[in-house]
Amino acid sequence: MADTLTLFTSIGLSEQKAKETMKNEALSSALKEAIIQAQRVRGASGVDKAAGTLLYSMASRLKDPKRLAFLSDSIVLCKICTELQLAAALEFVKSHPEDPIDQKAFERACGVGVVVTPEQIEEAVESIIKKHKDQLLKERYHFNMGLLMGEARSALKWADGKVVKNEVDLQVLHLLGPKTEADLEKKLKVETCEIEGVSGEGKSLMEQLRGEALKFHKPGENYKTEGYVVTPNTMDLLKKHMEITGGQIRTRFPPEPNGILHIGHAKAINFNFGYAKANNGICFLRYDDTNPEKEEEKYFTAIRDMVEWLGYKPHAVTHASDNFQQLYDLAVDLVRRGHAYVCHQKGEELKGHNSPPSPWRDRPAEESLVLFERMKKGLFAEGEATLRMKTVMEDGKLDPVAYRIKYTPHHRTGDQCIYPTYDYTHCLCDSIENITHSLCTKEFQARRSSYFWLCNALDLYCPVQWEYGRLNLTYTVVSKRKIIKLVESGVVRWEDAEWMEIDWDDPRLFTLTALRRRGFPAEAIINFCARVGVTVSQTTTEPHLLEACVRDVLNDTAPRAMAVLEPLKVTVTNLPEHSQVLPNFPANEAKGSHTVPFARTIFIEQSDFREVMEKGYKRLTPEQPVGLRHAGYVISFQKVIKDARGKVVELEVTCCGSETAEKPKAFIHWVSQPLVCEVRLYERLFLHKHPEDQSVVPNGFLSDINPSSMHVISDALVDTSVRGAKVLDKFQFERVGYFSLDPDSTAEKLVFNRTVTLKEDPGKM
Repeated sequence: MADTLTLFTSIGLSEQKAKETMKNEALSSALKEAIIQAQRVRGASGVDKAAGTLLYSMASRLKDPKRLAFLSDSIVLCKICTELQLAAALEFVKSHPEDPIDQKAFERACGVGVVVTPEQIEEAVESIIKKHKDQLLKERYHFNMGLLMGEARSALKWADGKVVKNEVDLQVLHLLGPKTEADLEKKLKVETCEIEGVSGEGKSLMEQLRGEALKFHKPGENYKTEGYVVTPNTMDLLKKHMEITGGQIRTRFPPEPNGILHIGHAKAINFNFGYAKANNGICFLRYDDTNPEKEEEKYFTAIRDMVEWLGYKPHAVTHASDNFQQLYDLAVDLVRRGHAYVCHQKGEELKGHNSPPSPWRDRPAEESLVLFERMKKGLFAEGEATLRMKTVMEDGKLDPVAYRIKYTPHHRTGDQCIYPTYDYTHCLCDSIENITHSLCTKEFQARRSSYFWLCNALDLYCPVQWEYGRLNLTYTVVSKRKIIKLVESGVVRWEDAEWMEIDWDDPRLFTLTALRRRGFPAEAIINFCARVGVTVSQTTTEPHLLEACVRDVLNDTAPRAMAVLEPLKVTVTNLPEHSQVLPNFPANEAKGSHTVPFARTIFIEQSDFREVMEKGYKRLTPEQPVGLRHAGYVISFQKVIKDARGKVVELEVTCCGSETAEKPKAFIHWVSQPLVCEVRLYERLFLHKHPEDQSVVPNGFLSDINPSSMHVISDALVDTSVRGAKVLDKFQFERVGYFSLDPDSTAEKLVFNRTVTLKEDPGKM
């Protein structure tokens, strides 16, 4: 065990990551073999971290173990040097199972030995910019920049994507100049959202949920709904219902308080609360608290907190347990009517849809009533008896369970022996609360027939169940069970228990608490739900669509500041110290400003200086001056200072006013007399779109963790305008990204989470 741990940490894995990997037997075995093979080739020189990262990625994704040695050799011999090349290599060996491998064909397919020079990148991008020049000049920054990147990546297949993107950005800036106020205004986006087969262009969530588009029945007209069962008492029951509600629309959001809400729940919250709000109705927050084994008080609190964070106030907060006595009385009535019976089949016999009818199905009602009372009094062991309903569900399942025995105290009602099931409770609570529209996700469609059946079997008011498609997101898992595994294996964990409403708010997750901690505005999540649309079909969406909604909101609401993540000290030799007034929103200076010092010593990003001029590089070099953003100055190189190892540690420059200097090719950001802060940068937690798909990730989602999903910079610098920020306050760090103040912050040191990058960047969240 210790030898394996040492082996794994030798390639750059953290001890925590190594221990997590060792828990996955298949991945651990493959990685161990890959490292040993690599060491045979590299000998005493060992495996560096870059090669180690590729070995880990290869071991977790390779399906054919006989190719492991071949690919390990290719990595440590520096034939495969990037993730892009590794992806091509894995695809090649998958599509060429024959032996031996055609080495030349493999190297051609993987770009082995291909070197893309800065000059080639510059020339290719220049050609693409020239091709689209007229349209760029016409549309300016509203032009689809993704088109430029797509063409550039196609022309420069093996080039570093970040370098290509940087070159595109620089050449666009050189052509168009800095963004104007008009450039910063949002371009109207036309989007299509399906609503029960009806399309709407660019509609808000409220617009989608209002009016006739959903084709829902009107209050009191339940009987007009397809599949609704009309009985001799239906019209009288609907009349009484209308007298109680006054014709008002009533919905409910009914979560189980046994876990955390995630991005999929946001659609359910918006649909239920939003439909009521859009139509002047009311919505209940009803906790489905019928399984005391899994329910905890912190989940009740967190669920309500997230509902209210999204901007909705429940008309009332109710619990299924509020109705336990009434539900029991109705169960007794159901037995008396001959529609339910006590059964002694075991749990394993009740699973599935093809189990034979119960031998106790025709048991006399009087006998079942006696046995049901004995169940309530605790005279049976758990699993020894259930109360079952005599009905067939939509999917063919026979006689669903209405009550089961559980000797677990309930947090609200105390000790009891029996608890109702979802199939029994849900429709009856809807009826008791006079719900008009029972909105639920598509997987509950199989319960629709039993929903109608039970209300009618008891001669109760029967609401209408409507189903809509769930919202799923790629590159994530959202089930409580899987998030627990991520926590227990040490993949995600945060220690600030005092601030967290619930566990598992690591910003790489897509729980609502994690997204809030990350800095996602509630408004952006609501806009995202509107953009996805109130679809009937199951929806699987890319994270970048959610991130685009976040950028739209933060662009208008996050004040600007400047931060430097990799600082390089710069001394301005000819400038007296003074202050600069910077706008909070450059496109609208009426929204305020902040003052920052401008001393002789400033700090810029290391990447904004190159000692040797390269073709296409637009920022500071010994031969090329650069502008300082918002400062009104252009700085020119004077002297470089290096440490004993030859690393550049300081620059001396001179400056002049931008009005007297030749217009620079670029403007860079800077800080002066800054605050030291910690910055956390995030990428996707998983390597594959569908980490739960075993055909893609055969070793399970825990083997698909992106080892670079979080990068912590402990000595970043930020200007003093953020000094008074509160937890979850949001900023745009100019040229860097959108950031939110994390609750880990202290009086001594601020901590910022990167919410999203300024522009869409594949792989980053």
